[in-house]
Amino acid sequence: MTKNNISNRIVVLDTETTGLSTKEGHRIIEIGCVELINRRLTGKRFHVYLNPERKIDDGAIAVHGISNEFLDDKPLFKQISAEFIAFIQDAELVIHNAPFDVGFINNEFSLVDSQAKTITDLCLVFDTLVYARKKHPGQRNSLDALCKRYGIDNSHRELHGALLDAEILAEVFLLMTGGQSSLLADEPAKAELVVVSSTIPRTTVSRPALTIVRCNEEELSAHQMSLNSLGQCLWDQ
Repeated sequence: MTKNNISNRIVVLDTETTGLSTKEGHRIIEIGCVELINRRLTGKRFHVYLNPERKIDDGAIAVHGISNEFLDDKPLFKQISAEFIAFIQDAELVIHNAPFDVGFINNEFSLVDSQAKTITDLCLVFDTLVYARKKHPGQRNSLDALCKRYGIDNSHRELHGALLDAEILAEVFLLMTGGQSSLLADEPAKAELVVVSSTIPRTTVSRPALTIVRCNEEELSAHQMSLNSLGQCLWDQ
């Protein structure tokens, strides 16, 4: 898809979930969206934390740091589904690895109403991962890798978060599809949050330090003999 046939109204979207698969009963716990019109941020956002009515996998908590306790008093998806649909309808959704997020959102729709429409009934979908793989074949195309490639500072992103990742993806999307260096409109709108939950206390996950294994004398000697058999090395000159 080229720049010229991308919708004037774009919604960049990301989600966080309790795990990796809806087939295992996993649910959405956070949705973050930012709006662009004519490739400029409008300041309008949709952000909500959700009670998934189940426990979060430990592996998922390690990624996003959202605890089960934090979500206990948050709304159910069915309570915010109308506002969410109103925000995304008729826009083009920009998502990194779209099948994952779209699959989870469609699952939430079906849990509210078995006859509910799907994302593709409501919106066009632009998958930045598919686009990046075509534009940069054979290279890493994770969101972090794309930030590094396009010079986007994401040093403040210690853990994943749906709204933060949506904002970062908006920058990546604009640079990757058109080289635009500024996200701001000529007269930037004041940020408008359509749905907001309280600020999340992220759970810090401790990771074990890497163990350094040093060579013994016998291994060093064998290594040196192998180098000698190759002739003089550049670093010995």
